[in-house]
Amino acid sequence: MGDIMKTSSFALTESKYVAGENIKHIVLENVQNASLKVRSRQENVAGVKLPKFEYFTEGETKNNLTGLARGGQQVQACRAAYVKSIEVLVELASLQTSFLTLNEAIKTTNCRVNALENVVKPRLENTISYIKGELDELEREDFFRLKKIQGYKKREIERQLAAAKQFAQEQVAEKISLQKGIPLDSAHNLLSRTMQKDEDIIF
Repeated sequence: MGDIMKTSSFALTESKYVAGENIKHIVLENVQNASLKVRSRQENVAGVKLPKFEYFTEGETKNNLTGLARGGQQVQACRAAYVKSIEVLVELASLQTSFLTLNEAIKTTNCRVNALENVVKPRLENTISYIKGELDELEREDFFRLKKIQGYKKREIERQLAAAKQFAQEQVAEKISLQKGIPLDSAHNLLSRTMQKDEDIIF
């Protein structure tokens, strides 16, 4: 852009040198409306709407008689140089506006990412760790409850076995008392003596 603007300024100086200083009034009289215009449109880049400028030519320039006396060729060269500089300026404006828009979008996205990483993510991690701790606690409670139930069942089975054994002993004692005609207490004593293990006799 710097080189093109330098060339345009030099072309203007050349045209003023050849055609004279009063060429400006002649050009302004011949031009009624702008022939080069700029329009804008939007481009969608990754969800970001970027403005895009482009130039277009509308109508024809009435500069046929400009520089008819002298310097017409230099005036046309100056015009071509400035048209080229306008093209570059429009492209530069488009790029700069896109850059600023992308910069704002990047800043907004960085703010959102920082908020997600520093606020939302720690909250979710704390919630997950709390839920895991509660689930572990429930699992430990269930394990403890199962152990208690197993201990209770074991004691109940032992009590039932002891009751059944005692009932069987009473039945046997009653049978012995009926067979031998002795009282029930004596039959119990006789049974308890037979149930005891004799000591080993060593010769």
